[in-house]
Amino acid sequence: MLSQLRLNHVSAGFIAVLVGFTSSVALVFQAAEAAGADPALINSWLLSLGIAMGVTSIGLSWYYRMPVLTAWSTPGAALLASSLSGSTPGEAVGAFIAAALLTVVCGLLGWIERLARLIPGNITSAMLAGVLINLGIGVFAELEQQPLLIGLMLLTYLIGKRLSGRYAIPLVLVVALLVSWQLGLLGWQTVALSIARPVFVMPEFSLAAMIGVALPLFLVTLSSQNILGLSTLRANGYQPPVSPIITSTGLINLLLAPFGCFSMGLAAITAAICMTEDADADPKKRYLASICAGFFYLLTALFGATVVALFAASPAGMVMALAGIALFATIGNSLANALREESGREAALLTFMVTASGLSLFDISAAFWGLLVGLLVHYLQHSNRAAPAAQPAAQR
Repeated sequence: MLSQLRLNHVSAGFIAVLVGFTSSVALVFQAAEAAGADPALINSWLLSLGIAMGVTSIGLSWYYRMPVLTAWSTPGAALLASSLSGSTPGEAVGAFIAAALLTVVCGLLGWIERLARLIPGNITSAMLAGVLINLGIGVFAELEQQPLLIGLMLLTYLIGKRLSGRYAIPLVLVVALLVSWQLGLLGWQTVALSIARPVFVMPEFSLAAMIGVALPLFLVTLSSQNILGLSTLRANGYQPPVSPIITSTGLINLLLAPFGCFSMGLAAITAAICMTEDADADPKKRYLASICAGFFYLLTALFGATVVALFAASPAGMVMALAGIALFATIGNSLANALREESGREAALLTFMVTASGLSLFDISAAFWGLLVGLLVHYLQHSNRAAPAAQPAAQR
C-alpha cells in the first residue's frame, strides 16, 4: 500500500479534511457550548470526533479497498446547537449514546435503508432546513453588530462560490481572520500549542432528551449523512456493504460518546473529493486518499486543544457568522428538496415551520414535533388519495 501512495492521494485527503473541518467546526463549538461544555470538554469533543473519524476512515477504506470517508454529522451538530440549550453535559452524552445505539441496532438488523424509506426525503429535508434556518439568519444579525467584518465575509463567500465552491468556506475563514487581526479583535497572544486530553462525562438519561435530542439526531444523521454518503459512493461506481459499515461507525460512536463524540457517519461532500480523478485516475486506488484523510483527522484530533484556543480567542460574531455562511448551501438544498414535489409540499412546509418555530412541548425540542407533524400530514394525505382508487375495486 505504501508503495502505491502518491502526492495526489495526500493532497486529496488533506483538502477533504480541511474543507470539512473549516466549514463546520464552528457548529461543533456552538453545540458544545449549548450543552454547557467548558474549553477542556470542547477539547475532548474534538479529540473523540477526530479519533472516531480517523480510525473509521483508515480501517474501512483499507479493509474494503474503497474511499470510505467518515465525518462528524454537520446537520447533527446544527440540531444540537439549537436543541441542547439548558441541557447538562451528562444529558447530552446520554442522548449521544442513545442515538449511537439506534445506529448499531439498525445496522445489525439491516434496517438502515428500510427505515430511511419510511420517512420521506422531503420531510427530513424540511426538518433539516428548519433546524438550520436560524443559524443562517444569525449571519445577518451579526452583520448589524460588525458590518465591516461580516460584510467582507459575505462578499468573500459570494466571490469564492463563483470561482471555486470547494474552497469558498476556507477562503472565508482566511479573510475573517485577516480582517479580525487588522481590527484588533483577535486575542491569540496567549494561545500555545498543546495536546488535547479526553474528558469522561457520566451519562444522564432523561425521556425528554431521548425523544427531543437522541431520536432527531439519529434521524438527521441517517438521512442527511449516512444515506447521502452511501449514495455518493454508489454514484461513483462503488458498492459498499451497508450493514457492516453503518454498524462499525455506530460502535465507534458508542464507545467514544462519553468523551463527546456526538454523532458521525459516512461523509458525502468531502468524500467526493477523494473519489475524483484528481485523487487517482484508477478508481481502485482512490481508497488511499481516504486513508490519508484519516491520518489528517488523527493529527487534527491530537492538537484539538490548540484549535479550541484559537476559536475561543476569535470574535464570537466571526465564529457564528462562519457557521451560518457554511450552511447557506445546505439550507438552500434542503428547502429545494423539501418543496420540489407539489404533492408533498404542504407536509414539508409544516415540518419546516414547526421546526423553525422553536416550539418546545414537554421539554421536547421542535425538531421532533416538526418531524411528527410532517409525517402525520404526509400519511393522512396519502391515505386520502389511496381511498378513491380502492373504492371501484371494492364495488366490483
